[in-house]
Amino acid sequence: MGSYIPSTDLQRQEMLEEAGFSCFEDLYRDVPEELKLNHELDLPDGKSELETYSVLKKLAHKNKVYSSVFRGAGAYRHYIPSIVTSVVNKEEFVTAYTPYQAEISQGVLQSIFEYQTMICELTGMDVSNASVYDGAVAAAEAVSMCRSPKKKKVYVSQGVHPDTMKVIHTYSWAASDEIIELPLHEGLTDPQDIKDSDVSCIVIQQPNFYGVIEDVRALVSAAHEKGITVILSMNPIAMASLPTPAEYGADIAVGEGQPLGMPLSYGGPYLGFMAATSKLMRKLPGRIVGRTVDSEGNTAYVLTLQAREQHIRREKASSNICSNEALCALTASVYLSAMGPDGLKEVASQCYSKAHYLAAKLEEAGLKRRYAADFFHEFVTDCDDPQKLVEKLAEKDILAGLPVEGGILWCATEMNTKEEMDALVREVLK
Repeated sequence: MGSYIPSTDLQRQEMLEEAGFSCFEDLYRDVPEELKLNHELDLPDGKSELETYSVLKKLAHKNKVYSSVFRGAGAYRHYIPSIVTSVVNKEEFVTAYTPYQAEISQGVLQSIFEYQTMICELTGMDVSNASVYDGAVAAAEAVSMCRSPKKKKVYVSQGVHPDTMKVIHTYSWAASDEIIELPLHEGLTDPQDIKDSDVSCIVIQQPNFYGVIEDVRALVSAAHEKGITVILSMNPIAMASLPTPAEYGADIAVGEGQPLGMPLSYGGPYLGFMAATSKLMRKLPGRIVGRTVDSEGNTAYVLTLQAREQHIRREKASSNICSNEALCALTASVYLSAMGPDGLKEVASQCYSKAHYLAAKLEEAGLKRRYAADFFHEFVTDCDDPQKLVEKLAEKDILAGLPVEGGILWCATEMNTKEEMDALVREVLK
């Protein structure tokens, strides 16, 4: 951030005098004396850049970085082209903030517009917002979009990620909505469990948390027959291989955008994408950037729709989502641009084929796949002592899948080589 220079003492003094103050103390003269901090904070002395680098380096060495990773469960290790980090680390993007003033924020607004366009192309939906905090929040906000005074029930498949389920429960508890969890049958959500018509929406995940590819078309058909809005949470890489949310017939598409160029980064920051059909456009939370022309006919970008309470009358607000994940959204845009349709399809193809190779080899090693239905790049195998196997593999510098009840949820992406998978299987056999 070497070229980012804050205001000088002289500039700050000029601003104070312009506002009618002679010093900073005058600026806070209405604050009672007992509330002011009149002493130094008990903080250690600052460090130089060299000292700070040394401290952080020592801290980083405490992290365990595995050479082989076979865990997903909502956050995935994918190849990130170097151009992605090169572009998004440019100072003009890193320091940019919320584009309130369109006339001086054309670059940021255009980047968000391009992101929205790509999300619409990826999902097949009509409109996308400027992103929300993460995939779990996107799903919960989508439920809020569907809320109705006459329909206070929400269906959520138990195939939805547990963390997403928790966030939906939290949002719905605050709104006094009733969550009805639909059980899984052999790893799949059963359309016949969609029985009630006084339900506002249903949340489905594709592939679901256990990696299984759901029969989404049957679920959508059953829901729409009951007048229920369908929210489909979908892996963005899988959309290059499976039908899009629009092709499935979903009304709202949400998901976690982390696979689109964002490293695991110990849990974030990530990106929640949201897209919907045109009839639901005005209920999308956050903001939507639009493209228009100015008085001279030049292309211009503006904040077209903003559904939060800061911009419209409080009683009409459908969300209190504030900042969008602009830098993460830009990362997704650059990743999608770098990969292109063919590159994204290749990633999806490798994920699918490598996961199926791994599943077959693990089954030969005695770890039987739990569900017979097809899967994308994750699957569950039964295991007598999951934690023991995970610890055993960790000693060999292998991060195993996520332990689940009576088994392990494995994941393979384009990053996993045949040699890595064969080595994993050899360790399982020992």
